[in-house]
Amino acid sequence: MLRSLVFAALFLLTLPAFAADKLIALTFDDGPRPYVLYGIKPAPGLLDVLDQQHVKATFFVMGWRLTPKTWGDRRYETNIGITCIDAAKDVLKHGHEIEDHTYSHEELKTAERKKGEQWVIGDVERGAAVIKAVSGSQPLYVRPPDWVLPDDARRELEHRGYHILTISNENPVALRDINSLDYLCAGKHPTQCPKPSLVDSVLKQIDQREKKGVTTHVLAFHELTTTTAVMPQLISTLKARGYRFVTVQEYMREVAKPQRETQVGK
Repeated sequence: MLRSLVFAALFLLTLPAFAADKLIALTFDDGPRPYVLYGIKPAPGLLDVLDQQHVKATFFVMGWRLTPKTWGDRRYETNIGITCIDAAKDVLKHGHEIEDHTYSHEELKTAERKKGEQWVIGDVERGAAVIKAVSGSQPLYVRPPDWVLPDDARRELEHRGYHILTISNENPVALRDINSLDYLCAGKHPTQCPKPSLVDSVLKQIDQREKKGVTTHVLAFHELTTTTAVMPQLISTLKARGYRFVTVQEYMREVAKPQRETQVGK
């Protein structure tokens, strides 16, 4: 009996710091989009889907949407009579988290070349300011559009207390976003949507990370009706595999700190 307990203890000590739990941080970019969050009948909205699945998510929002009377992009979105600000407040009431996807949603490397580093910093800060005005809390995390951010701007933003989400292989695997490519599935007749399906494609990426011993994942999606439609299947499948869903802030508390301690100890 004693030998068994000692063996079990030694086994647990040899596991990676992030393997103690199976975690998913489910995230959505480019909102708030009221027609996606609430749905257009008979299709359910994203908020209802998440409620039904008892999942809390993190929404990386565009700052320009959180301005008075704004409901969305007139070219591509449907006005359902709800402003983006009211939708964002509802996202918070449902227990979800709102973080920063910049104010303008411009690609920041190109923007820095044209407008300078201070414009890039200001775009992130401006996005954070309108989020704080709605939520009452300073956002802690930034996902730059297309994960593109110049190194000098990154250092300055980190100095100001922001944490940058990335797909860079410079970071430990557990701290790299999984790019779902769900935007390729948008529209009535998409031709580049991952095969055989969006869900299978995301699960394949998770499988590949699991083979490396990684059981914690940040999934990057977008506020799209096509993405909403596959969420029940994806969430149910991951729950059946033993995954627990958390917000980005919860995820980083449980994953990022052990990762840093492991790196320091090497």
